[in-house]
Formats: sequence, C-alpha cells, structure tokens
Amino acid sequence: MRKAILGVLMIAALFCMPSCTDSKSHAHAIFMLIDVSGTYAKEVGKAESVVSYLLGELQAGDSLMLSGINSRSFSEKLIIAGSTFDARPSKRNAQKQMISAAMKEFVSKKESSAHTDITGAMIQATSYLNETGCKNMTILIFSDMQEDLDKKTIRDFPIDMQGIKVVALNVTKLRSDNIDPRLYLDRLKWWEKRVITAGADEWVVMNDLTRLEGYLAICR
Repeated sequence: MRKAILGVLMIAALFCMPSCTDSKSHAHAIFMLIDVSGTYAKEVGKAESVVSYLLGELQAGDSLMLSGINSRSFSEKLIIAGSTFDARPSKRNAQKQMISAAMKEFVSKKESSAHTDITGAMIQATSYLNETGCKNMTILIFSDMQEDLDKKTIRDFPIDMQGIKVVALNVTKLRSDNIDPRLYLDRLKWWEKRVITAGADEWVVMNDLTRLEGYLAICR
C-alpha cells in the first residue's frame, strides 16, 4: 500500500514540475519603443507617464526595456534603460528608480531625428524579447507610425515576430491625415498586415492610454 501511495505521489510530482518550476510562463517582458523623429518628438512627455505606470505594475521576474526610434533604430546605442526585475524588493526598487531616472533624462534632452526607422526598432525589440525566455511578450510603440527611411537604410524584407503582441500607442494624426483621413487608416492597415504577416500574435492601436491598464492585465 505504501509503495502504491509513493508511486502516485511521484507521478503527481512529475506532472506538477513544469507549471511549478517554469516561472517564465507567468513573467511579462515589455519592450517600449519611443519615437523622437520630427514633430512627434514633442509627444515624448506622454511616454514618460506610460513608463511610470509600467514601473508601478511590473513584478519580480518581469522585464522592461526602453529604446528610442530615430533615423536608424537597429542599434543598442538607442537603448534608454531596462532590466529584469529582481525578487528582492530593495533590489527591484533600485532597478525601477534607475529606469525612471533614465527616462526623465531622455525626456529632458528633447532630441529629434530627421528620419523614422520603425522596422529597425521592431527587429531590435523582437531580438531582446526572445532572449528573455518569457512566453508573454509585448512591444509598445509610442509613435505616429509614419516610417520615413533615408535612401541607404534597407528594411523591405520579411521579419519574424512570432509570439509577440504589438501595441501602437498615441498614434497621432499628421497634417496630411487631417486633409485625407484615408492616409491615416491606410497607414494603420499597412502596419497591421506587416506585423501579422511577421507572425505577431496581435496588433492593437490604443490612442486612449487609459485602456493600457486593462489590456496588460488581460495579457498576464
């Protein structure tokens, strides 16, 4: 009888091991891309409030990385700050304070670029997210989603964004969009096709930033 009970317990333990030990299955990795090109650079202050919200919500084991979008965005030089949050509260608070301070400094510089390489930024973000090993991965793009590449930058090739959710935040309208709203709608449709074709799990446009809280809670 004792052997039978031990056998049942061992089998139960084997089934429990993946869910009990795989902390990555519940962790959330977020890569936030912040556009600093052209007139959109003046919107960066709003991005700081989003970062503050994320820092308040993300928990031990979660990851957050911040990076700019400029003329050529496939570069570690554009990374503002980031970390995978420690289980120890004191260490985790220090990590969050570091990210907050780096974001404030980024906003204060008010840098602006001549071109907008959104695709390069997405490739950079995807590479980082895949390295975290998290099953729950999200790219937040704070941009008007108007890609503007210089003549030398090559981005017209397939990209792989399997398993990643993409959320476009605060997609402001350009002056040309106001004249012809179809330009705005077509731009969003083009990006939706681009990321879904790349294998992304989801494409969401979120201009009401208060919706972000509910969306990320559902994703966890």
